[in-house]
Amino acid sequence: MKTPVYLICSCPVRLWGLTSRERVGRMLAKFPNAHLCNANDPLPAQGEVVLLREDYLYDDRVLQGLLATPEIALQDPRTGTIVAAHASVERLAHLPSLDTDAVAGLRKVVPGTVATAMQTQLRKFDPPWVAQITAANQAHLEKSLFNGSYKGVTDFITRAIWPVPARWATVWCVRLGLSPNQVTAASYVLAIAAGFLFWHGLFGAGLLAGWLMTFLDTVDGKLARVTVTSTRFGNLFDHGLDLIHPPLWYIAWGVGYEATWDSAIPLEPVLWAICLGYIAGRVCEGAFKLAAPFSLFLWRPFDSLNRLITARRNPNLLILTSLWAFDAHDTALIWVAVWTCVSTLILGVRTMSALVLKHRGQPPQPWLSRIDMSAERDRLIVRMFAPRSGLNDA
Repeated sequence: MKTPVYLICSCPVRLWGLTSRERVGRMLAKFPNAHLCNANDPLPAQGEVVLLREDYLYDDRVLQGLLATPEIALQDPRTGTIVAAHASVERLAHLPSLDTDAVAGLRKVVPGTVATAMQTQLRKFDPPWVAQITAANQAHLEKSLFNGSYKGVTDFITRAIWPVPARWATVWCVRLGLSPNQVTAASYVLAIAAGFLFWHGLFGAGLLAGWLMTFLDTVDGKLARVTVTSTRFGNLFDHGLDLIHPPLWYIAWGVGYEATWDSAIPLEPVLWAICLGYIAGRVCEGAFKLAAPFSLFLWRPFDSLNRLITARRNPNLLILTSLWAFDAHDTALIWVAVWTCVSTLILGVRTMSALVLKHRGQPPQPWLSRIDMSAERDRLIVRMFAPRSGLNDA
């Protein structure tokens, strides 16, 4: 049986184009055990209900924990105000209100009580939160939602170069009514165009198309998260492209080079090294899941640092771009091959170490889940990989 969810009060402020009711409705659509009731629907005759203040923004982890934990009242940790409750209709006396003695008598919890700070899917540590929505903090909340949509552990280009322009692009996508899948479709077009241009030896134009593709690959995910439009299909649509196109680009680069330039270096073994190394690296990451249910890059600080530069598309594209600028087209592929093999070797060693530990009864744990934010928040490594979205301070 689904738990009815009621929004209390009202909120005219929109965040990333969505009203609070629209945002909560989209979030609840991911939870099969809940449904959002209409504004004027009466409480049911019996059973449990969840009440939410409409003028608050909720972390989806908090909503999930609230739905799973009956007889609690959720407090804003900054003010102590009760902003949500999960209680029986009988206790509420059929009154959809949070300002009653019955609600005040429920067990008080804060976001950190019902949700964990570790976000495995986004590879980051971010304490769960709730934040009041006001016209004064609208811009701050929108920026914080965008920052919170970023993965904590990823390559240095995605972390350092793309955030500001990606936020501008996401704003325009919302204004134009573009969906994340439409942005991903544009990425497919650019990925194919880059491969076509590489194949014909037009490396400069191909690199431009490739960089635009990687940029849109950042935008589509951020757009999906801030507008709560992530879907299973969209995830497969996006990650399918991410998985397949990099080795095809390198092959196209090699074909284009051999067709337009004379090379004293046979590129076929170089391309084999890149493709096999790429596949082996992905296999290592998958094999790590046999030792622990999280990404290899979350295991130790070394692994998170390694993700900044490991031989994935963006670092390899930077290698190609840098050496293309010096007309060293064949050397560019050789360096991609070398870096791919070195990175895969590191991943292989780390994966084997994790499997050995699992066999010894000491399964790996993500380092981000073991830090004490109150004591270690100023450490450089913590500031790098456990950034706060800002919603805890909103």
